Amino acid sequence: MDTTKTSAPLTPEADPAEPQTPAQADRADGSTPAATKADTTKAETDVSTSDTEAPADAAAPLTGEADDLDDLDDLDGLDEPQERIVGGVGAAASAIVAAGLGLVALSGTWVSRVIAERQTLIGQIESVNATTTEAKIDALYGDAWHLTALVNGVVSTLALLLAVFVLARPAFGAPDRVLPVWIRSVAWAAVALGALGVLLFGSMYFDLLLPLPKAAG
Repeated sequence: MDTTKTSAPLTPEADPAEPQTPAQADRADGSTPAATKADTTKAETDVSTSDTEAPADAAAPLTGEADDLDDLDDLDGLDEPQERIVGGVGAAASAIVAAGLGLVALSGTWVSRVIAERQTLIGQIESVNATTTEAKIDALYGDAWHLTALVNGVVSTLALLLAVFVLARPAFGAPDRVLPVWIRSVAWAAVALGALGVLLFGSMYFDLLLPLPKAAG
């Protein structure tokens, strides 16, 4: 009987298969792990976002500086005094009335005509007792002409004073108060008409212009 035992081949026993993670399986297959791909995609997104936001951040200081310059311009405009145009109803009415009085005075008022006619009637009554021709002319025409010039001169003076008051009124109020252009234009027209009337009728009243005619011999 053969008592020699045949030795079993010394082969390493296969270890039981251990579970592998997906990352290890991917490494074994030679592909990139899923987590690595996600990290790479996130890094690229961050780089793109930073590149996009960089110009906006760089432009932000420029926009702020522009706003500051606009604010400074606004403050400079506030420092400059601005004229306040105020057109009151009283000033407008006064300017129109002054211009009307100046125009009526130059053309002859109804009051001056009535006064002149009354004085002519009085002169006719007084001329009966006049001894000279010059006295008769003076009684019939001289006094009536003088009264006409006096009344029209007074009206011209009123127009002139009213127009000057309209123009000078803002100077006694707020420093920035200015009348509208049309009111000042009408007031200056009234000043011109009033001054012309005062000069003209003053010369007529004192016989400097159109004196009484003299009788011959």
